[in-house]
Amino acid sequence: MLKSHQNQKRRKSVSVLRTSKVAAATSLLVALAAGAAFAQALPAAQDNPSAVRNGLQSEAATILTLQKAIDLALDSNLDLAVARREIEATQGQVIQGQARPNPELAYSLEDQRAATRTQSVQINLPVEMGGKRAARITTAERGRDIAVEELNLRRVEIRAAVVAAFFETLAEQERAALAGASVDLAKRATDAVAKRVAAGKVSPVEETKARVAEAGVRVELAQAQSEQRNARARLASLLGANPPRFTLVSGNVEELPAVPSLDNVQQRLSTSPTLRRMQLEVERRRSLVDVERSKRIPDVTFSLGVKRPTELQRDQLLFGVSVPLPLFDRNQGNLLEALKREDKARDELQALNIRVSTDVLQARERLESIRREVDVLQQDVLPGAKSAYDAATVGFENGKFNFLEVLDAQRTYFAAKSQYLKALAEAHRTAADIDRVLGESGANATQPANKE
Repeated sequence: MLKSHQNQKRRKSVSVLRTSKVAAATSLLVALAAGAAFAQALPAAQDNPSAVRNGLQSEAATILTLQKAIDLALDSNLDLAVARREIEATQGQVIQGQARPNPELAYSLEDQRAATRTQSVQINLPVEMGGKRAARITTAERGRDIAVEELNLRRVEIRAAVVAAFFETLAEQERAALAGASVDLAKRATDAVAKRVAAGKVSPVEETKARVAEAGVRVELAQAQSEQRNARARLASLLGANPPRFTLVSGNVEELPAVPSLDNVQQRLSTSPTLRRMQLEVERRRSLVDVERSKRIPDVTFSLGVKRPTELQRDQLLFGVSVPLPLFDRNQGNLLEALKREDKARDELQALNIRVSTDVLQARERLESIRREVDVLQQDVLPGAKSAYDAATVGFENGKFNFLEVLDAQRTYFAAKSQYLKALAEAHRTAADIDRVLGESGANATQPANKE
């Protein structure tokens, strides 16, 4: 009887042990199923950036769109205020250039004795000759035109900088969201391995590897968040906000800018604000040459007055004309300087034209290359990495792969996705550089490319 009682007791302990093992295996399967479901849902969210953004938005979040960012930058940028002040100042030069020489009132007294004293009063009126006033007005107007073009150039540069910074911030925002999802998945994998270790299914070394891998993913998340903060700070500095007054940027980074055709580049080069400003400088230098050339012709001064000798007791009319004789100073030095500066401005325009054309064509080629890279990543690399990631996730769920294989596939997929986002941001930055040189047009960095 004692032996039978011991056997019954042994059967009960074995049954309890089997029950606890079944419960542990069930909880492990539930955790793995939850992790697999999250892993399968994650790529879909990653392929739909708006879903990730919608999940991150909250009622207290301040959303910044591209157009709003451009408007804020143009309204608050101090460089534009400085350029407007310069326009106001050059308007004063135009007003001054239109002014004519002032007349001169002269009084003279001859002899201090009352009996022989002679008094005279006259007005001297200088008359500019040689077109001095017209040349002076033209020079001032060209200076005003340069100030206006400088304002347009600053607007184009600020707009291009905002576009580049906006899409960089948008790409870093997407990368930070991907890194956060990667950390969440790594944590779930670590918890699953910990349960397996507790159940005696795998070695504790596997749990250590899992925690090391999770720590590595957390480091990547910290780096992504740091890059996102830096990008937001750069964008905020362009908007005149420090610290940033927005929480999220809203847009579609995958809407790639179109590559301008060579004919379009040539047409826009002729109206480029950079070249236009230099062309106006050449015109201003030419008008300065006209000003210096007009100074070679002396001005005439007409005098009209009244002379009254005391001894005659009657007034006498005075009329005179004075003309400087250009015997020694014919303004030859100033004229030579103005001519050489005009030649210098023409040479600078030619050099700038070559440099701008080269930069634009190189930027266009770079944009074409980036678009090809994006197409390869979008059509070949990302689908392959995602397929391997999904297969590893399903295999991990069924016990055919260990968690390190899943994390490796996941890291490969996220690395490809990160490279894809960086390529998109670089494409927008390159298109913004083209617009900065050529000026705004209908097909710029804010316009999506036409997809066939």
